[in-house]
Amino acid sequence: MKKILLFIVGSSILFFASCAKKSETSMVLKSGELQIGVNVAYPPFEYYGEDGKTAMGFDIDLGNAVAKQLGLKAKFIDVAWEGIFAGLNTNKYDCIISGVTITPERLDAFEFSKPYVGNGQSIIIRKDSALKISAPEDLTGLTVGYLTESTSDIFMTTKAEAGLKFTAAEYDDAMNSFADLKNGRCDAVVSDSLVAIDYVSKPNNPYKIAWQGKAEEFLGIAMKKGNKELAAVVDKALLQLRSDGTLKKLSEKNFGSDIVSDLN
Repeated sequence: MKKILLFIVGSSILFFASCAKKSETSMVLKSGELQIGVNVAYPPFEYYGEDGKTAMGFDIDLGNAVAKQLGLKAKFIDVAWEGIFAGLNTNKYDCIISGVTITPERLDAFEFSKPYVGNGQSIIIRKDSALKISAPEDLTGLTVGYLTESTSDIFMTTKAEAGLKFTAAEYDDAMNSFADLKNGRCDAVVSDSLVAIDYVSKPNNPYKIAWQGKAEEFLGIAMKKGNKELAAVVDKALLQLRSDGTLKKLSEKNFGSDIVSDLN
C-alpha cells in the first residue's frame, strides 16, 4: 500500500510539475505578447534611433520576427546589462535577445536557443593613437575599457589571470566605453567584433580596430532555466527565419553583410 501511495504521490508531483512548465509557455502564447529583455545601448544589435525613443538594431528586428513566427507581438523591455539576467529569473520578461553570448556558465543557468550569430573579440584604439597593438599582450600597462559582466570582461579576466598587467575600466554601458576612448580617458576598448566593426564604419568616427580575434563565440536567445518548451518553439521559429532568408536579410540590413549563413 505504501508503495502504491508513494507511486501515486510521485506521479501527481510529476504531473503538476509538467503542467506548471507547460502553463508558463502557454501563458506567453495566450498573452499575445513575447516580452523581451534588451539592453538598448549596444549598436548595431540594439540602440535608440534619432528620436531617442524608437529601439532599433539587429536584435530588435530579430525579436519582432521571432514573435511574429509565434503569432505574438514583441514587447521590448530596456534593462541595464548588469541586471538583465536577474530580470529573466524573476519573470520580468520571457527571454533575452540582446547580444548574449552562449557560455558554459550561462548554459548551466539558462535555457538557450540554437546560435543565430557568430562573434569574437576586438581591440579598438583611436585613429590618432601612437600605440602599436597587434595582440592582446600589447595592452600591457594600458587602461583598457570593456563592458562589465560580458564576454569582453571574461576575455580580459582570462588574460589577467594569465599574467597580463593592465588597468581595467569596466562600464555598465558599452557606449560609454567608446565615449571615454574618444575623450582619452582610456587607451583601448575591448569589444565584440561586430560592435567594433559598426563603430569604425560610421562616418567621421575616431576609431580603428587594432586587433581582431577569431569568431569563437556564438550568440543565442536566453530563456529561464527549465522552460524547454519555450526554447523549442523559439528554435523552430529561428529555423524558419533562417530557411526563408529572413535572418540573412536582417543581417545585411544591420551589419552590411551576411554573417548568419555560415551557421547553417
